[in-house]
Amino acid sequence: MSKFFVDKEYVGESEILIKNLTDINHISKVLRLGIGDMLIISDSSDFDYQVEIIKIMSTEITCKILDKQKFAKEPSTKVTLFQGIPKQGKMELIVQKNVEIGIMKIVPVFMDRTVVVDKGNFSKKIERWNKISQEASGQCRRGIIPVVTDPVNFDSMIKYLDEFDLVVFPYENQESFTVKNLMKNLKQKPSNIALIIGPEGGFSEREAKILSDIGVLSVNLGKTILRTETAGFVALSMIMYEFELD
Repeated sequence: MSKFFVDKEYVGESEILIKNLTDINHISKVLRLGIGDMLIISDSSDFDYQVEIIKIMSTEITCKILDKQKFAKEPSTKVTLFQGIPKQGKMELIVQKNVEIGIMKIVPVFMDRTVVVDKGNFSKKIERWNKISQEASGQCRRGIIPVVTDPVNFDSMIKYLDEFDLVVFPYENQESFTVKNLMKNLKQKPSNIALIIGPEGGFSEREAKILSDIGVLSVNLGKTILRTETAGFVALSMIMYEFELD
């Protein structure tokens, strides 16, 4: 059953309105659904609804609520990915796979070794990445759509790290302390984690020193050096395995 997302304001006591024109076109023209067909709709905040289509118009689809359930598929561990911006189309894969695995938010970061330059049209990239996040969320039936935020630079990123219970950065020069070691040493389960991934060239010595000096833990992800587009979802998978699989 296909899943779509609506703003909470479109959820009533007995009916839900789908106003997004792209979703309306997808439901009516691509999926060829009609009156009486079923959907899953998320209010992007708290609940999933099983609904029946009762009216289709060019500007909105009206659905009758059949069932309402609290999100069951959202991880209790909230992980934010601070991703060193890679070149070409690698960020699309990064967004898609991390959303599938369970990321809460993705923050693109300009780092010392980032090759990409903001030429004034970066907002189009953010729009594209958020669309990929929405598609991935629907495909794997997430309860929310993880947001890809506007980019920040490395030094600006540092001020946000105090908000997290645990901050981790996989680092190729860390040879002995693994994610497994980190998990064993934790006294309690963190609920809010920041994961920092460098761009293609990795972290500069300056960046690694700054992170270490403020107490951010560097970890080793294994015996091989992973690409930037792989490192994030490998680390996230390890975190989810430890904290979300009973």
